[in-house]
Amino acid sequence: MERRFAFLIHPFERRDIARKLPGVAALPDPTLDRLLRHLPPFVADRIERVESDLGAGASGWLVATPLTSRQLLELPWPWVYRKLLAAGRKAVRLGAHILGLGAFTAVAGDAGVSLAKRLPIAVTTGNSYTVATAVEAAERGAGWMGWDPDTTPWAVLGATGAVGRVCVEMLAAGGRKVYAHMRDGQKREVFQEYFRQRGLDGRLSLDEDLRRVLSRAPLVIACSSALEAVIQPDDLLPGAVVCDVARPRDVSRQVSDLRPDVLVIDGGLVKVPGGYPGTLDLGLPPDTVYACMAETMVLAMEGRLEHFSLGRSLTAERVREIHELARKHGFQLAAFRSFDRALTREAMERTRRQAEIRRSDRRKVLTGDRPDPVGV
Repeated sequence: MERRFAFLIHPFERRDIARKLPGVAALPDPTLDRLLRHLPPFVADRIERVESDLGAGASGWLVATPLTSRQLLELPWPWVYRKLLAAGRKAVRLGAHILGLGAFTAVAGDAGVSLAKRLPIAVTTGNSYTVATAVEAAERGAGWMGWDPDTTPWAVLGATGAVGRVCVEMLAAGGRKVYAHMRDGQKREVFQEYFRQRGLDGRLSLDEDLRRVLSRAPLVIACSSALEAVIQPDDLLPGAVVCDVARPRDVSRQVSDLRPDVLVIDGGLVKVPGGYPGTLDLGLPPDTVYACMAETMVLAMEGRLEHFSLGRSLTAERVREIHELARKHGFQLAAFRSFDRALTREAMERTRRQAEIRRSDRRKVLTGDRPDPVGV
């Protein structure tokens, strides 16, 4: 029997609302905010059969809750929970066997745990495959920019979150040096104890100063779940590689304009075998979806109707497992994009050349061979 999935989405901001509801997008902000709080969930798209390389298939729906990113994080949790539960129940009525949580629906509250207790179907945040693709993309980008990912320091933003913590664990377990940034100092002891128990604390440096973290590591995985960009042009080392998994983005668009020596990769993007048959504009190429959505599809194809990635305690074992399952069915890392634009080989070569010039200038400054130029 073909398994069916539903994937829960929401608008990041006004322009996302306009894709599906152009009429309400023209309303003043306060009026629109009040309206979105009371709109019921709706089917944003019907996804016909997605077929794997093995011939397994899955079909499903995109179910939208109209709450924006800010509302999902800032409205009282009981209110948000009722909205998410209503969307989950709609997925059940549609006939879904598994529900994936997209973007901030996977961040709000307890990251799907309460929903899983109330719904009669499997629930996953998709975060395990997001981690797998983030690390893979960052490693590939490091190679393009001439860094050895095994010996070059790494930085992880949002390190105490579900995605960030497992990224730190996988990097540290691979023998890499990791500078972990955390915004909430109250989580420090729990975070450190987790890695101490696994014998990885020697590979880890924890810091609440974002700019100090970024000044020590040119390879960056950004997954902070902040509502505004946290990485500015002057924060990054020459030739830095940033895999930005966060939506909304962690990296300011000014980096694209002011730092031609830095490679910023839109993280968490996956190429679907045979192409993506949905009709809703996701702002992506027609064969590409987000990794969290891809995880939901893969689990449906595999018949793994279970709470796969749930809560904030993801495991490295689950990350490796979903990565292998995705490969088995023909899912793979999508072609690189940066700030919603395709990254051509020529563009990456230009970035690498600029990085080599910038690093050369920086070495000369540090050795006293030339005055410090502006911006180095």
